[in-house]
Amino acid sequence: MSLSAAGKSVDFTTMPTLRRGASQTRIAAGPGQPAALLDSTSPYGSRRVVVEYDGETTAAYLHDKTGPVAATWIADHSPAPRVVDLTRLSSGRAPQMPAEHTRHPDGRAPLDASALRAVWLEEGDGVAIMENDELLAVIPGWSDLARGMPGYSRDIIGQTPFGWSLDDAMEGLGPRVEQAERFWAWRSDSASWASFQQAVLGHLLARLGPGGRYWDVGNGQQPAAGVSERPPTPRRAYTVLSTVGMSCQRMPVIEQAGEGSAGRARVELALAATMPTAEAARIFLWLAQYPWREMTWMGAGHSIPWYHEPSTFPLGGGNDGVLLLDDPARLIGPDAPRLDGFTVGGAPVRWLWIIPINERERLFAASRGTASLITQLAAQRRSWVIG
Repeated sequence: MSLSAAGKSVDFTTMPTLRRGASQTRIAAGPGQPAALLDSTSPYGSRRVVVEYDGETTAAYLHDKTGPVAATWIADHSPAPRVVDLTRLSSGRAPQMPAEHTRHPDGRAPLDASALRAVWLEEGDGVAIMENDELLAVIPGWSDLARGMPGYSRDIIGQTPFGWSLDDAMEGLGPRVEQAERFWAWRSDSASWASFQQAVLGHLLARLGPGGRYWDVGNGQQPAAGVSERPPTPRRAYTVLSTVGMSCQRMPVIEQAGEGSAGRARVELALAATMPTAEAARIFLWLAQYPWREMTWMGAGHSIPWYHEPSTFPLGGGNDGVLLLDDPARLIGPDAPRLDGFTVGGAPVRWLWIIPINERERLFAASRGTASLITQLAAQRRSWVIG
């Protein structure tokens, strides 16, 4: 993967693969409880995968902060039943795969916990399970227990409610997992973040002029993120604040956004202001890691409610949320600077401009559409520059 701006580039396609990525532990079983062969939390801290063995079956479960969200069967360790054992299912135990849908109808030996490791996808919404460096199972971001969409497993034949054949999906999933290993190997290199920062800052220098202050808004967590201040110039009477780091990784669940999602997978946020910028920059403590913390994506026209009391909202003005626009000129104000032209891994980075809104306006957008809200804000002479 490479990023480029102002003649600079960073490439992690040639970096060695990472042997251990996110936090991973192996836990012994308690009395009457399945053994956790692998327990791994994503580098972003918002999802967790657990591989469990109960003596007869091994299965993987993907969790978010609310509980399991996706799963896949991995192996039977005793002769497979001819049909699904409904009694086993109703007792809450992991299912055994019917004989016609497993490569090992007589069962396979239990997995060696020390041979297992998790490879988290770049977006952090899905994970692959490796056994001795061979792909064993994948739970991609689109897997969903509620929608009957399980993950993929090497030993499954065909499609079942408990998992789908990994072989049938290797053309798409194989390269994704290899890319994820390269990505995390690149991120683990001590120079990678500095190289990325310099590339983004060089792009902002060319578009907005010299920088001022810089704030770290990553709180020591992944994804790393900062905010660059670009003070007014003789040609611009306002300050621009821009994130640095959001585009380093694709946003979660973006593949579910429909056609053209690949071109919307990488974003940075920008804000134009005449108010004190140290105060305005606090908005990025909330937003810069928002997609990976909440397992969602940001796009033009999206509105997000503030998570706390309105009186604590950093942009003030009686507002308690934000509207994101890729073309701020749809509101009144001076000509907006062009920030396009930066790419990461061959994909364009889109800058989304932050417009503060209140709860009434956010609900209006939800019911009538973003275009109607923008028309209303323009009629109110609302500027895209925050004063």
